[in-house]
Amino acid sequence: MMTNKEAIQAFYEKALTVNKETRPTAALSPVLADGFLSSGSVASKNKEELMKQLEFFWQIIPNLKWEIQEIINEGEKYVVRSIASGSPNGNFMGLPTDGTKSFKIMTIDIHHIKDGVILNTHHVEDWATAMQQLKS
Repeated sequence: MMTNKEAIQAFYEKALTVNKETRPTAALSPVLADGFLSSGSVASKNKEELMKQLEFFWQIIPNLKWEIQEIINEGEKYVVRSIASGSPNGNFMGLPTDGTKSFKIMTIDIHHIKDGVILNTHHVEDWATAMQQLKS
C-alpha cells in the first residue's frame, strides 16, 4: 500500500508526466479509487475517462511535464500547486499545433486521499494561457 505522499508523486510523476517507466493507465489504476471523480470548472471525469484523456495527452504532447511546486496538507486533503508544460503536436483543444510551440501554465488540484488512494480531485488548469502561448 502506498502512502498518501507516494500516491501524489505517482499521480504527477508517473501519470501526468510523460516517462519511460510506465503509462498513465498503469500508474493510475492502483492510485485512483474505483469511484474516483475528477471535477473541473464545468465537467467531471471518472477514473476510466481520466486515464483515457491522459493516454491521449501523452500521444499529442510527448514532452508533457507536470512539476509539483508546493503541497499543502490538512487531514486527508492535499492541495498541490504545479507547473504543467509541453509542446503539443496535433489538434490540441481545437487548435492545430505542430510541436514547435510550447506552453507553461500553473495548475492547482485539491485531492482527497485516504490510505494511499485518491478518492476525488478538484482541479483548475490555466488552459486559456496555454492557448495564448501556443498561438503566439
